[in-house]
Amino acid sequence: MESFSTETGIKYFVRVNWADRWQVYQRLNELDIPCFCQANQPLQVEITNANVAMQIWSVLRSCTASRQELISTLENCWHLASQ
Repeated sequence: MESFSTETGIKYFVRVNWADRWQVYQRLNELDIPCFCQANQPLQVEITNANVAMQIWSVLRSCTASRQELISTLENCWHLASQ
């Protein structure tokens, strides 16, 4: 991620596959995370706190991780929760 400063604070360019970019953008909008995306430009997001950073990471992971990686993560969570 590359950061840049604006009058509203620090924003970041998120490098995401062009095919996944609009899906990530739509999900971040649903979560009310400030983001901006123009045609042929990288996705820009504003990270204001740790919770927002984790939500962005989660959205990116859900779009970029393989099905098997996501299954393994869920299995690990269930295993830890049952202990």
